[in-house]
Amino acid sequence: MNNNYQAVTPEEAVSIIASGERVFIHTAGAAPRILINALAGRAGELRDVELVHLHTEAEAPFTLPENRKSFRVNNLFVGGNIRKAVQEGVADYIPVFLSEVPNLFRRRTLPLDAAMLQVSPPDKNGYCTLGISVDASLAAAQTARKLIAELNPNMPRTHGDGVIHISKFHKVVEVDYPLPTLPEVAPTDIEMRIGRFVAELVDDGATLQMGIGSIPNAALLAMTNHKGLGIHTEMFSDGILDLIERGVITNEHKEKHRNHIVTGFMLGTKKLYDFVHDNPLVRVLDIAYVNDTAVIRQNPKVTAINSAIEIDITGQVCADSIGTKIYSGVGGQMDFIRGASLSDRGKPIIALPSSTNSGVSRITTLLNAGAGVVTTRAHVHYIVTEYGIAHLHGKNLRQRAKQLISIAHPDHRDRLEREAYEVWRITI
Repeated sequence: MNNNYQAVTPEEAVSIIASGERVFIHTAGAAPRILINALAGRAGELRDVELVHLHTEAEAPFTLPENRKSFRVNNLFVGGNIRKAVQEGVADYIPVFLSEVPNLFRRRTLPLDAAMLQVSPPDKNGYCTLGISVDASLAAAQTARKLIAELNPNMPRTHGDGVIHISKFHKVVEVDYPLPTLPEVAPTDIEMRIGRFVAELVDDGATLQMGIGSIPNAALLAMTNHKGLGIHTEMFSDGILDLIERGVITNEHKEKHRNHIVTGFMLGTKKLYDFVHDNPLVRVLDIAYVNDTAVIRQNPKVTAINSAIEIDITGQVCADSIGTKIYSGVGGQMDFIRGASLSDRGKPIIALPSSTNSGVSRITTLLNAGAGVVTTRAHVHYIVTEYGIAHLHGKNLRQRAKQLISIAHPDHRDRLEREAYEVWRITI
């Protein structure tokens, strides 16, 4: 294989994209900003280019009114940069389990004409890596007819599946800008109360999956006295670093990839990116494998910690929309809820504040009209708020309502009890 490459300008790199083509954009913090802006700069000459991606930490110039005849965004998970466009109907959303996204490309349900990626520069043998985001981006890189890459020295070189030889790229651009970071924000008192309840459910030797945000970080802060924890998760942030340094996370009890952290992507501070750079402890793998329930369940005591927007008193979990307004996506919640429930002594957990910042109860008699059920009432096991833990698995509707109302905000409990009878004929 030829290790040599000819770097070109961003404009020349995106010149190989034509009208009517479907283009994948690298995920989260790996979104190639320079290429995104260069492609948007061709709006005047392009028409009907479909852009497919998961959440991206980048501007979304494709959704500007003047660019809408040129580009249409088709989201697999909705981030803050694209949320307004989706809710206004000028961008689209595909409901899909994260574990199944790679097969949309591999089975040509969504055949890709091109993929725009951001990778670590080639090593002495000519190999680049997909860095902090392998997830579904690997499948895109393997199946797209044309690969365009930014080579960024700030992209960590990661171990795992995301290794691509420089000769595979049709166009490369040399860039040098810092990766997007997430600020470290101290959890609130409510979040810490939730985190302590979650930590109570975590057994020594458990394998953890956690999402991003203050509640997972609060839970991790409350686990400093745990022993022998492992990580097999679709993504992680800085919250695990302290537990690794303390020797709490050792990965010694895992059945799959023992003594290693497994993830699909990561997003956090520069400290996190420095930690994963060329670190054989961390394996960044294809999300079709990471989120496969058949893989997840092989680890012991899998404890999946996920969030929700609202939960009704029978246990239906809405996590992707506020009523009819798409807020995020299905993501990997169900992959890990199911994987954890099938794991030996596993515990699937949904953790959320009992009410919104404006005082609206997140535990509801009925979900808002149009709300999406991401985790069904048959799949749910544990619900945690700052008022305690509701264990719903094996419980009937009356028992579920009683437990969920007991962890609702006190201001809403009387109303929920009345409505439980009026709507469901459940007497508490």
